[in-house]
Amino acid sequence: MTVSEASPPAPSAGPGEALVCLTGVQKHYGSLHVLRDIDLEVDRGEVIVVIGPSGAGKSTLCRAINRLETIDEGEIAIDGQPLPQEGKALARLRADVGMVFQSFNLFAHKTILENVTLGPIKVRKKSKADAEKRARELLDRVGVGHQADKYPAQLSGGQQQRVAIARALAMEPKVMLFDEPTSALDPEMIKEVLDVMVDLAERGMTMIVVTHEMGFARTAANRVVFMADGAIVEQADPETFFTNPESDRAKDFLSKILKH
Repeated sequence: MTVSEASPPAPSAGPGEALVCLTGVQKHYGSLHVLRDIDLEVDRGEVIVVIGPSGAGKSTLCRAINRLETIDEGEIAIDGQPLPQEGKALARLRADVGMVFQSFNLFAHKTILENVTLGPIKVRKKSKADAEKRARELLDRVGVGHQADKYPAQLSGGQQQRVAIARALAMEPKVMLFDEPTSALDPEMIKEVLDVMVDLAERGMTMIVVTHEMGFARTAANRVVFMADGAIVEQADPETFFTNPESDRAKDFLSKILKH
């Protein structure tokens, strides 16, 4: 994998100010309470891995940070700016928040290079030449530079997901959200995507990752956030969480997943 120069760091938040800050966040789907009084701060350069059983609210939390899901109460701020409700202000703030989904969401009728340059040209107003130069650097960095002129259907799932990561990075986001980025992949493709994510973490990218990959959580996370029933039950550094979880809910969860 060719490694290009790391991007210059984004301007820092104010002193003691978290890059991502959720305060008292509540979310209901009808009578279902999917996010319960969520308080979470993520510092610049921190890698947070969110784990927990199905239905815990992990993906809803991730999508709320990008306002793909609205919230009923509370506040979410990115770099000191509350998430706007809608319109151009929301689009501008969303451009600072990269998102990689379970499904790759690439445009099937556009080449890999076109997929990666579309956002920088349309949203960041970059020239085509500058956008293509940066896109090729990023595609090289995630190991698919030689596939730039192909279409998504010509790539494996692992390659498509790495393109999706490059596409998000091309927007020069302040934070990257990953919602189960490997769950749709065959086992042999999972490592190639996780390797790219570990590289990002080592470069200092702020990341919030919802995943079932406990190996990634152990090696790449600064902090593990364990959710159940819509609430954050506990959070700790990986070593503490995996060797000495505090809550019965986390102990039960770990006993089930770490036996296999």
